Amino acid sequence: MSVAESDMSLLRTQLQQACAGDGEPLDIAGVALLLAALRRPGIDLEPYRQHLAAIVAAVADLVRRRGATLDTLRQVVAASYGYRGDTEAYDDLQNADFVRVIDRRKGLPVALSILYMHVARAQGWECVGLAFPGHFLIRLECEGSRFVLDPFYGGIVREPNDMRQLLKSVSGADAELSPRHFEAVGDRDVLLRLENNTKSRLLQRGDTSGALEALGRMLLVAPDRAELLFEQGMLHAGLDHTRAALQALERFMSVTESESNNPARYRASQAIQSLKRKMN
Repeated sequence: MSVAESDMSLLRTQLQQACAGDGEPLDIAGVALLLAALRRPGIDLEPYRQHLAAIVAAVADLVRRRGATLDTLRQVVAASYGYRGDTEAYDDLQNADFVRVIDRRKGLPVALSILYMHVARAQGWECVGLAFPGHFLIRLECEGSRFVLDPFYGGIVREPNDMRQLLKSVSGADAELSPRHFEAVGDRDVLLRLENNTKSRLLQRGDTSGALEALGRMLLVAPDRAELLFEQGMLHAGLDHTRAALQALERFMSVTESESNNPARYRASQAIQSLKRKMN
């Protein structure tokens, strides 16, 4: 095994261990760093961990001196460290790569949200991602107050009317704000949403191999996520990766065994039969 292969194996093991079981919350920023490191074997993550620790310490110091308020978080992350959304090149793959987000101090809403969540939780504040489509938002509870924040725009507070307009801008004029848009999502889903941005953009560019690598990283975070296994199997099948396709699709059939009405099971079953005929 080469040094690069050994590094990759270690990173995959670390990621699996960090995401093991069904527990929440996860070390969300730590996992995001591991996902990014799998793109570049041999990278030293310690400077990035130290950077995150410095932000946490700066917020803690400001809280001690001025009290726990929303402004302490925004002043450090957005004002002092300059984190912001990338409005100039939104679809740049670097914006979903947590290492490059730290390097460049800018990224996608979900990447910046992971940073805010990590820093807020380190202060003992409750902070979760929300099931809001198209533009990731977080909910922060601090000193008895609850806010919906938009880390892409410097951590501004999004009131219900702001969210309604934002929803219409990303989902169409007929979209209406509902209670489900305020529901919390688990850390695992936040991380999958981060990596899904990479996968989707690579598919749009016709880079199926790159998308499969992204799916592989996603399955380290959520190894039994049925939709990921199905997509992985079908993409492998499209590239004539027969054994890899069979492995993914048979795993999909196993984890959806109790879902007899799942329409994807029929497609997977047909694909499995076709793949097995190729091997005979």
